[in-house]
Amino acid sequence: MTNTTIIEETIAFVKETLQGAEGGHDWFHIQRVFRTSLLIAKDEKDIDTLVVSLGALLHDIADAKFHDGDETVGPKLAQEFLNSLKVDKKIIEHVVLIIDNISFKKTLEVGGAKFTSKELDIIQDADRLDAIGAIGIARAFNYGGFKNRELYNPDIAPNLHMTKEAYKKSSAPTINHFYEKLLLLKDKMNTKNGKILAEQRHQFMLDYLAQFSHEWNPQSL
Repeated sequence: MTNTTIIEETIAFVKETLQGAEGGHDWFHIQRVFRTSLLIAKDEKDIDTLVVSLGALLHDIADAKFHDGDETVGPKLAQEFLNSLKVDKKIIEHVVLIIDNISFKKTLEVGGAKFTSKELDIIQDADRLDAIGAIGIARAFNYGGFKNRELYNPDIAPNLHMTKEAYKKSSAPTINHFYEKLLLLKDKMNTKNGKILAEQRHQFMLDYLAQFSHEWNPQSL
């Protein structure tokens, strides 16, 4: 089976698996991360493009937040699918490690993520880019609505020192999520292109939050 066929089969699998998924973690999120990953990878050396493609396509195949917090479901499902395509074992192992280490909450663990690779850096940047800027704002409020969270509550301050477990259990208003995660992502980018792309999206969020604050508590006409 050629790499092109493997990628086509993976796209079909992801589309089918994520039918009806929450709007911020659906096929279109995967598609954006896939395309951005390939864009970032163009300027990186010694990259396995198949690993980048498969890691991007499968990184949210079973997000733990939609599986009672179980972080083993995604890597297991991806491994079973890639085994069914008879993909090289080393590639499968690499992709599974990417899925297991890509999330923001992994950085909240004591000692941080245990695995690194250039391919993970690329996909992680692409995934984080989709969490900020205009689309990031839309995704944040879509998920907040999905979980029936308050837009904002001035009596609930953001928790800027969360552990991984506290992050997973948080039910804070959506605006808090900007301060607890989204505004932190710009400085966590791994690649040159990721850092460049993050700057404008980060500023867009700052402008949005300033406007939100003005509209919430207008001081003048």
